[in-house]
Amino acid sequence: MRLVSYLHHGSARGGVIVGDSVIDLKRFLTVAKVEPTASVREFLAMHADAIAALSGETTRLAELCPEIRAGALAEVRLLSPVPDPAKVLCIGLNYKDHVAETGRALPQYPDVFVKFASTLIGPQDEIRGADVSDNLDFEGEVAVVIGRRAHGVSEADALSHVAGLAPLNDTTARDLQYRGTQWTAGKAVDGSTPWGPAIVTLDEVGDPQTLEIRTRVNGVEVQHSNTRHQIFTIAKIVSYLSSFLALEPGDLIATGTPQGIGAKRTPPVWLAPGDVVEVDVDRVGLLRNSVASL
Repeated sequence: MRLVSYLHHGSARGGVIVGDSVIDLKRFLTVAKVEPTASVREFLAMHADAIAALSGETTRLAELCPEIRAGALAEVRLLSPVPDPAKVLCIGLNYKDHVAETGRALPQYPDVFVKFASTLIGPQDEIRGADVSDNLDFEGEVAVVIGRRAHGVSEADALSHVAGLAPLNDTTARDLQYRGTQWTAGKAVDGSTPWGPAIVTLDEVGDPQTLEIRTRVNGVEVQHSNTRHQIFTIAKIVSYLSSFLALEPGDLIATGTPQGIGAKRTPPVWLAPGDVVEVDVDRVGLLRNSVASL
């Protein structure tokens, strides 16, 4: 299942990508005789345990019931897949090659920082930040979306609490980030963090530790790795975070970026207005955004 949020009469509404169309989540759930909701976050809270079964119904019901169709994918305005997450948690320094390029020692525990919902944008939005930063950087990542509430879960059980994955670009204002000892200013620029286009559920993704991830700027590959090179696996990250806070349905976790960020290149490579950044994750999807003009 590929869950999205789309613009419907001026507000966000949940949907599911089926082929080249978007079907409306609430209409789909109604015909599937499941308690309906128009919110992706509420859907995860209500029906996370039924995702695999419902995923198998999307194509069949889309063909049988054309009235549940919201429109052609090319014509629907996609938004942040979960517009209203309670938490946006991020892991830094989670690929060995990226740690090496920063000159730091390998971490013993996940390095955690936070973003805010106001930083998140969708797959068709422009990346903000060039107006407040001269050192805007790219960071292609795999994002995790929580499906079932997770509090004190074991590593062995952690993936059963994950709804799915999505590409994410942890765009960072390096000059703001390095002004102090805390990273918040560089990571929390409004409208600077695109993700999506869809949350691809784990029943479609398979093993999340076997995913190729690439970042391209204006068509040139600048990052390339595989999630098998993560220091802390997705299961380990979910388990660790849940040890000190409760993860709720719809919460978002960015799992770290591989080697190749602009700040560590010689000379540094900074994003400029009009640049196009792509984050391409195997079996998950392609995220493509341009940098907004000043």
